[in-house]
Amino acid sequence: MTQQVVALCLDGVVAFDLAIPAHAFAAAAHPASATPEWGPRRMRDPLYRFSSCSIDAAEVRTTTGFRVRPDSGLEALDMADTVVVPAYFDVFSPPPPEALTALCAAAERGARVLSVCTGAFALAHAGLLDGRRATTHWAFAGELALRFPAIEVDADALYVDESEVMTSAGLSAGIDLCLHVIRKDCGAAVGERVARHMVAAPHREGGQAQFIERPGSVAERAGGSLEPTRRWAEERLAEPLDVAAMARHARVSSRTFARRFREETGTTPLQWLLARRVREAQRLLEETDLPVDAVAWRAGFGTAASLRDHFRRATTTTPTAYRRTFRPLAVS
Repeated sequence: MTQQVVALCLDGVVAFDLAIPAHAFAAAAHPASATPEWGPRRMRDPLYRFSSCSIDAAEVRTTTGFRVRPDSGLEALDMADTVVVPAYFDVFSPPPPEALTALCAAAERGARVLSVCTGAFALAHAGLLDGRRATTHWAFAGELALRFPAIEVDADALYVDESEVMTSAGLSAGIDLCLHVIRKDCGAAVGERVARHMVAAPHREGGQAQFIERPGSVAERAGGSLEPTRRWAEERLAEPLDVAAMARHARVSSRTFARRFREETGTTPLQWLLARRVREAQRLLEETDLPVDAVAWRAGFGTAASLRDHFRRATTTTPTAYRRTFRPLAVS
């Protein structure tokens, strides 16, 4: 039986996030019915029918500047087996009430609801994520957690499957979620075929933590009395630093240092030091040919085993997999 997938297009929709489910679900067909010359006109026995909707079927703007005209109005959600909410622009303000009502009604009658990237905010405004685990683009995860404390926000995950409600991280993570849904509904063979056609990995290693930029914290950028000690420590990551050594440099007691450090950075000295060492390991993996043992030593982890353990906890991937993903082609 062909499933109906409907994308709810809110004003300011992100075109890329709308195109991902449109392409992924349209590419899914029974293996025996998909010919080598894949194309929409050659696809027999499609497993999904994809369409889009908006309030009153009105044309909506995209964040890219052009406009799209959805297929129908919100009544399309009445018949949807799966509702997809792509990212949209004004995520901090609730979508129009009629959109939220239609979204909640679809979920209440049993439709599966997915979000791509910051589309999770629409689900949050509708109350569909309360008491659930969810993710969104890493740059917005903090705001999602702050504005909706009833949600357990997982900023590291590429996608979160909560059965009838699923969320994905930023942009291309929507591909990961759609492939997961297709595998779950139709089996690995169909999912892998769609992945091959999209030139995408059937399953990516790690989570979105590996994609997060590496700036300092807001408190550090603003300065603070312990900033000279933080700079001093960052220049000596390979050394066996501890709180006592950092406190001695700051010329205060360890207890005073730990208290003031948390006040200025929002974290403990050891957590801060670990984060800086992971950040340095990421830089070395991206920019150098050093073997993993040498990266571990230079970043202050001592051994490759220690690096792998802490690196996986921080980024949900391994140093080797991270290097494969982020190492520039010029580095050989």
